[in-house]
Amino acid sequence: MTLLALLRHADTAWSREGRIQGQADPPLLESPPISLPQACRGMRVVTSPLRRCVETAALVGAPHAAVEPRLVEMDWGDWQGQSLAGLRARLGESMRENEARGLDFRPANGESPREVTLRVESWLREVAHEGVPTLAITHRGVIRAIFAQASGWDLRGAPPAKLAWDAVHLFRVDPAGAPRIEQLNVK
Repeated sequence: MTLLALLRHADTAWSREGRIQGQADPPLLESPPISLPQACRGMRVVTSPLRRCVETAALVGAPHAAVEPRLVEMDWGDWQGQSLAGLRARLGESMRENEARGLDFRPANGESPREVTLRVESWLREVAHEGVPTLAITHRGVIRAIFAQASGWDLRGAPPAKLAWDAVHLFRVDPAGAPRIEQLNVK
């Protein structure tokens, strides 16, 4: 079982404003270096190709982290730049019905969480095959997809645990690439 740590990128102006970033690429706000928990020390670091993750990798002391395209955020299509609250108010019942689809929720012209899961699964298999403890700096959508897979949560209703977005989430990946929760919200 290979140890996998997931860390969401540091804040951008959009994340502070509650705007959906999707695959937009705003820069980070000014941020001090990030101290990683002991469990992450010495891990290989990989990052989403989006600037906010690459910049976060530098903040954790890995300015030359490998870029992994499959770790990119969910494509929010036409809804990128908007807020969930605004979408819920504007779209009403159709938004509620869409959100009730869980893994099959789909933003207009975007990607579903199920598609994110499928994209990330091949990367998880590679991590398992290589057997190298890995810290991935990525996004909420990717972390939620891996968490959902590990916990059996179908993204309907409340999650089985609350994820802190400023913490590291530890998983073990079995030889087939299936994640299992090791420890959540590690600081």
